[in-house]
Amino acid sequence: MTKPNESPGTDLPRGIGAPATRALTAAGYTTLEDLAGVPEAELLALHGVGPKALTVLQEVMAERGLSFG
Repeated sequence: MTKPNESPGTDLPRGIGAPATRALTAAGYTTLEDLAGVPEAELLALHGVGPKALTVLQEVMAERGLSFG
């Protein structure tokens, strides 16, 4: 079941915005675990993913003991 702060079908936080969610899922990243170890520059290269989305993702990932590469 999707939690209120998650996008449907993923565990990505809604706070990253719809364009970032679409870009990440289209690139095959549907969970925070999928993003662990991925370089930030690679994510920023995706159309729709910007600094705000990365900041939100970093905060949520840190809460789960995960980080970018």
